[in-house]
Amino acid sequence: MRFRGRAVVPGAGPFIFGVLNVTPDSFSDGGRFGSPADAVAAACRMADEGADVIDVGGESTRPGSHSVPADEQLRRTQPVVAELCRQFGPDGPVVSIDTRSAAVAEAALAAGAIVVNDVSALRDDPRMAALAARHGAGVVLMHMKGTSVDMQIDPTYIDVVREVRSFLAERIDAAVAAGIGRERLIVDPGIGFGKTTAHNVELLRYAGTFRELGVPVLVGPSRKRFIADITGAADIADRLAGTIAAVCACVLAGVECVRVHDVAACRRAVDLCATLRGTT
Repeated sequence: MRFRGRAVVPGAGPFIFGVLNVTPDSFSDGGRFGSPADAVAAACRMADEGADVIDVGGESTRPGSHSVPADEQLRRTQPVVAELCRQFGPDGPVVSIDTRSAAVAEAALAAGAIVVNDVSALRDDPRMAALAARHGAGVVLMHMKGTSVDMQIDPTYIDVVREVRSFLAERIDAAVAAGIGRERLIVDPGIGFGKTTAHNVELLRYAGTFRELGVPVLVGPSRKRFIADITGAADIADRLAGTIAAVCACVLAGVECVRVHDVAACRRAVDLCATLRGTT
Protein backbone atom coordinates (compact mmCIF):
# COMPACT_ATOMS: atom_id res chain seq x y z
CA MET A 1 0.00 0.00 0.00
CA ARG A 2 1.33 3.42 -0.95
CA PHE A 3 0.22 6.96 -0.07
CA ARG A 4 1.38 9.54 -2.61
CA GLY A 5 4.08 7.21 -3.83
CA ARG A 6 5.45 6.33 -0.38
CA ALA A 7 5.14 2.83 1.04
CA VAL A 8 2.96 2.64 4.14
CA VAL A 9 5.12 0.46 6.37
CA PRO A 10 6.27 0.60 9.99
CA GLY A 11 8.66 3.51 10.42
CA ALA A 12 7.44 5.36 7.32
CA GLY A 13 5.61 8.66 7.16
CA PRO A 14 4.49 10.83 8.69
CA PHE A 15 1.30 10.59 6.66
CA ILE A 16 -1.65 12.93 7.11
CA PHE A 17 -5.27 11.82 6.88
CA GLY A 18 -7.43 14.87 6.15
CA VAL A 19 -10.89 14.63 7.73
CA LEU A 20 -13.83 15.19 5.38
CA ASN A 21 -17.12 14.69 7.21
CA VAL A 22 -20.14 14.96 4.91
CA THR A 23 -22.53 14.77 7.84
CA PRO A 24 -24.95 17.20 9.48
CA ASP A 25 -23.86 16.32 13.02
CA SER A 26 -20.15 15.54 13.39
CA PHE A 27 -18.71 17.11 16.54
CA SER A 28 -16.34 19.50 14.76
CA ASP A 29 -17.45 20.14 11.20
CA GLY A 30 -20.94 18.67 10.84
CA GLY A 31 -23.13 20.55 8.36
CA ARG A 32 -20.17 22.44 6.92
CA PHE A 33 -20.78 21.41 3.31
CA GLY A 34 -23.97 22.37 1.53
CA SER A 35 -23.35 20.17 -1.51
CA PRO A 36 -21.01 17.46 -2.80
CA ALA A 37 -19.21 20.15 -4.79
CA ASP A 38 -18.44 22.05 -1.58
CA ALA A 39 -17.02 18.89 0.00
CA VAL A 40 -14.90 18.13 -3.07
CA ALA A 41 -13.53 21.67 -3.05
CA ALA A 42 -12.58 21.33 0.62
CA ALA A 43 -10.85 18.02 -0.08
CA CYS A 44 -8.89 19.55 -2.94
CA ARG A 45 -7.72 22.32 -0.60
CA MET A 46 -6.54 19.68 1.87
CA ALA A 47 -4.73 17.91 -0.96
CA ASP A 48 -2.96 21.14 -1.87
CA GLU A 49 -2.06 21.62 1.81
CA GLY A 50 -0.32 18.26 1.95
CA ALA A 51 -2.87 15.61 2.88
CA ASP A 52 -1.80 12.11 1.89
CA VAL A 53 -5.25 10.63 2.45
CA ILE A 54 -8.73 12.15 2.33
CA ASP A 55 -10.91 10.28 4.83
CA VAL A 56 -14.55 10.66 3.80
CA GLY A 57 -17.25 9.89 6.36
CA GLY A 58 -21.03 9.96 6.14
CA GLU A 59 -21.83 8.90 9.70
CA SER A 60 -20.95 10.80 12.84
CA THR A 61 -19.45 8.65 15.58
CA ARG A 62 -19.24 11.43 18.15
CA PRO A 63 -20.24 10.47 21.71
CA GLY A 64 -24.00 9.91 21.93
CA SER A 65 -24.53 9.58 18.17
CA HIS A 66 -26.73 6.91 16.61
CA SER A 67 -26.04 4.80 13.53
CA VAL A 68 -26.94 6.11 10.08
CA PRO A 69 -28.53 3.72 7.55
CA ALA A 70 -26.26 2.60 4.73
CA ASP A 71 -28.45 4.17 2.05
CA GLU A 72 -28.16 7.57 3.72
CA GLN A 73 -24.40 7.19 4.12
CA LEU A 74 -24.20 6.32 0.42
CA ARG A 75 -26.24 9.37 -0.52
CA ARG A 76 -23.84 11.57 1.43
CA THR A 77 -20.52 9.99 0.53
CA GLN A 78 -20.68 8.35 -2.87
CA PRO A 79 -20.82 11.46 -5.10
CA VAL A 80 -17.88 12.91 -3.17
CA VAL A 81 -15.79 9.73 -3.19
CA ALA A 82 -16.35 9.14 -6.90
CA GLU A 83 -15.41 12.69 -7.86
CA LEU A 84 -12.32 12.75 -5.65
CA CYS A 85 -11.07 9.48 -7.09
CA ARG A 86 -11.62 10.88 -10.58
CA GLN A 87 -9.81 14.14 -9.85
CA PHE A 88 -6.90 12.81 -7.80
CA GLY A 89 -5.94 9.93 -10.07
CA PRO A 90 -2.87 7.81 -9.27
CA ASP A 91 -0.59 10.68 -8.22
CA GLY A 92 -2.80 12.55 -5.76
CA PRO A 93 -3.98 11.68 -2.27
CA VAL A 94 -5.68 8.35 -1.83
CA VAL A 95 -9.31 8.24 -0.75
CA SER A 96 -10.40 6.46 2.42
CA ILE A 97 -13.99 5.70 3.40
CA ASP A 98 -14.79 6.09 7.09
CA THR A 99 -17.61 3.60 7.66
CA ARG A 100 -18.70 0.50 9.54
CA SER A 101 -21.00 -0.57 6.69
CA ALA A 102 -19.81 -3.07 4.09
CA ALA A 103 -22.31 -1.70 1.56
CA VAL A 104 -20.88 1.81 1.90
CA ALA A 105 -17.32 0.51 1.79
CA GLU A 106 -18.00 -1.60 -1.29
CA ALA A 107 -19.37 1.36 -3.25
CA ALA A 108 -16.39 3.52 -2.27
CA LEU A 109 -13.85 0.83 -3.17
CA ALA A 110 -15.57 0.28 -6.52
CA ALA A 111 -15.23 4.02 -7.19
CA GLY A 112 -11.49 3.97 -6.48
CA ALA A 113 -11.04 4.38 -2.72
CA ILE A 114 -8.28 2.12 -1.37
CA VAL A 115 -8.69 2.35 2.42
CA VAL A 116 -11.55 1.46 4.77
CA ASN A 117 -11.38 3.25 8.12
CA ASP A 118 -13.61 1.14 10.36
CA VAL A 119 -14.11 2.47 13.90
CA SER A 120 -15.53 -0.92 14.89
CA ALA A 121 -12.35 -2.74 13.77
CA LEU A 122 -14.37 -5.02 11.45
CA ARG A 123 -16.79 -6.09 14.21
CA ASP A 124 -20.04 -4.32 13.36
CA ASP A 125 -20.67 -5.67 9.85
CA PRO A 126 -19.86 -9.37 9.39
CA ARG A 127 -19.33 -8.79 5.65
CA MET A 128 -16.66 -6.12 6.04
CA ALA A 129 -13.56 -8.28 6.50
CA ALA A 130 -14.25 -10.48 3.48
CA LEU A 131 -15.05 -7.40 1.40
CA ALA A 132 -11.78 -5.70 2.31
CA ALA A 133 -9.85 -8.89 1.60
CA ARG A 134 -11.51 -9.33 -1.78
CA HIS A 135 -10.69 -5.77 -2.85
CA GLY A 136 -7.16 -5.78 -1.43
CA ALA A 137 -8.10 -2.67 0.55
CA GLY A 138 -6.11 -1.08 3.30
CA VAL A 139 -7.94 -1.23 6.63
CA VAL A 140 -7.71 0.97 9.72
CA LEU A 141 -8.60 -1.00 12.85
CA MET A 142 -9.67 1.32 15.68
CA HIS A 143 -10.31 0.66 19.35
CA MET A 144 -13.62 1.83 20.77
CA LYS A 145 -14.98 0.80 24.16
CA GLY A 146 -18.71 0.20 23.83
CA THR A 147 -20.67 1.97 21.10
CA SER A 148 -20.93 5.60 20.03
CA VAL A 149 -24.14 5.82 22.08
CA ASP A 150 -22.62 4.72 25.39
CA MET A 151 -18.83 4.87 25.03
CA GLN A 152 -18.38 7.96 27.20
CA ILE A 153 -20.58 6.71 30.05
CA ASP A 154 -17.97 6.04 32.73
CA PRO A 155 -15.35 4.19 30.65
CA THR A 156 -13.03 2.22 32.91
CA TYR A 157 -9.77 0.33 32.42
CA ILE A 158 -7.23 -1.29 34.70
CA ASP A 159 -4.39 -0.45 32.27
CA VAL A 160 -5.67 1.46 29.25
CA VAL A 161 -2.51 1.12 27.15
CA ARG A 162 -2.18 -2.61 27.74
CA GLU A 163 -5.89 -3.26 27.17
CA VAL A 164 -6.09 -1.22 23.96
CA ARG A 165 -2.91 -2.83 22.64
CA SER A 166 -4.28 -6.31 23.43
CA PHE A 167 -7.53 -5.52 21.62
CA LEU A 168 -5.71 -4.26 18.55
CA ALA A 169 -3.45 -7.31 18.48
CA GLU A 170 -6.54 -9.53 18.49
CA ARG A 171 -8.15 -7.52 15.68
CA ILE A 172 -4.96 -7.76 13.59
CA ASP A 173 -5.09 -11.54 13.97
CA ALA A 174 -8.79 -11.59 13.01
CA ALA A 175 -8.17 -9.45 9.93
CA VAL A 176 -5.27 -11.61 8.77
CA ALA A 177 -7.35 -14.75 9.34
CA ALA A 178 -10.04 -13.22 7.11
CA GLY A 179 -7.54 -12.84 4.28
CA ILE A 180 -6.46 -9.21 4.70
CA GLY A 181 -2.71 -8.89 4.24
CA ARG A 182 -0.91 -7.69 7.35
CA GLU A 183 0.90 -5.17 5.16
CA ARG A 184 -2.47 -3.51 4.48
CA LEU A 185 -3.36 -2.92 8.13
CA ILE A 186 -3.10 0.22 10.25
CA VAL A 187 -4.10 0.41 13.93
CA ASP A 188 -5.67 3.33 15.78
CA PRO A 189 -5.91 3.44 19.61
CA GLY A 190 -9.11 5.49 19.33
CA ILE A 191 -8.47 8.76 21.13
CA GLY A 192 -11.80 9.97 22.53
CA PHE A 193 -13.68 6.75 21.83
CA GLY A 194 -14.61 5.36 25.22
CA LYS A 195 -11.83 7.12 27.13
CA THR A 196 -11.56 9.82 29.76
CA THR A 197 -9.11 12.67 29.42
CA ALA A 198 -6.69 10.75 31.64
CA HIS A 199 -6.99 7.70 29.38
CA ASN A 200 -6.37 9.82 26.28
CA VAL A 201 -3.29 11.40 27.83
CA GLU A 202 -1.92 7.97 28.74
CA LEU A 203 -2.50 6.68 25.20
CA LEU A 204 -0.76 9.71 23.71
CA ARG A 205 2.11 9.44 26.18
CA TYR A 206 2.70 5.84 25.11
CA ALA A 207 1.58 6.16 21.49
CA GLY A 208 4.91 4.89 20.25
CA THR A 209 4.45 1.57 22.02
CA PHE A 210 1.65 0.61 19.62
CA ARG A 211 4.35 0.23 16.97
CA GLU A 212 5.25 -3.02 18.73
CA LEU A 213 2.20 -4.51 16.99
CA GLY A 214 4.23 -4.50 13.78
CA VAL A 215 1.91 -2.40 11.62
CA PRO A 216 1.69 1.38 11.09
CA VAL A 217 -0.12 3.41 13.74
CA LEU A 218 -2.72 6.14 13.17
CA VAL A 219 -3.71 8.60 15.90
CA GLY A 220 -6.57 11.09 15.66
CA PRO A 221 -6.37 13.74 18.40
CA SER A 222 -7.71 16.58 16.26
CA ARG A 223 -9.92 19.12 18.07
CA LYS A 224 -11.04 16.57 20.64
CA ARG A 225 -12.55 17.25 24.03
CA PHE A 226 -9.48 16.24 26.03
CA ILE A 227 -7.71 19.29 24.56
CA ALA A 228 -10.40 21.53 26.05
CA ASP A 229 -10.18 19.76 29.39
CA ILE A 230 -6.43 20.38 29.56
CA THR A 231 -6.14 23.83 27.96
CA GLY A 232 -9.54 25.37 28.65
CA ALA A 233 -10.21 25.82 24.92
CA ALA A 234 -13.94 25.09 25.10
CA ASP A 235 -14.56 26.45 21.60
CA ILE A 236 -13.57 23.87 18.99
CA ALA A 237 -12.11 26.68 16.87
CA ASP A 238 -9.56 27.36 19.63
CA ARG A 239 -8.14 23.83 19.75
CA LEU A 240 -5.59 24.07 16.94
CA ALA A 241 -2.62 24.67 19.24
CA GLY A 242 -3.56 21.68 21.37
CA THR A 243 -4.08 19.56 18.27
CA ILE A 244 -0.64 20.45 16.94
CA ALA A 245 0.97 19.68 20.29
CA ALA A 246 -0.66 16.23 20.37
CA VAL A 247 0.22 15.55 16.74
CA CYS A 248 3.85 16.52 17.32
CA ALA A 249 4.06 14.24 20.36
CA CYS A 250 2.80 11.37 18.22
CA VAL A 251 5.22 11.98 15.36
CA LEU A 252 8.18 12.35 17.70
CA ALA A 253 7.15 9.00 19.23
CA GLY A 254 7.31 7.38 15.81
CA VAL A 255 3.61 7.25 14.94
CA GLU A 256 3.29 6.91 11.17
CA CYS A 257 -0.12 8.53 10.53
CA VAL A 258 -2.18 11.33 12.06
CA ARG A 259 -5.80 12.19 11.27
CA VAL A 260 -6.54 15.92 11.39
CA HIS A 261 -8.95 18.63 10.30
CA ASP A 262 -6.37 21.44 9.95
CA VAL A 263 -4.09 19.99 7.30
CA ALA A 264 -1.91 22.99 6.42
CA ALA A 265 -0.79 23.75 9.98
CA CYS A 266 -0.37 20.10 10.88
CA ARG A 267 1.63 19.37 7.71
CA ARG A 268 4.17 22.02 8.64
CA ALA A 269 4.33 20.74 12.20
CA VAL A 270 4.77 17.06 11.33
CA ASP A 271 7.40 17.82 8.70
CA LEU A 272 9.44 19.72 11.27
CA CYS A 273 9.02 16.91 13.79
CA ALA A 274 10.07 14.34 11.21
CA THR A 275 13.20 16.35 10.48
CA LEU A 276 14.03 16.64 14.17
CA ARG A 277 13.50 12.92 14.55
CA GLY A 278 15.66 12.20 11.53
CA THR A 279 13.03 10.40 9.45
CA THR A 280 13.09 12.73 6.42
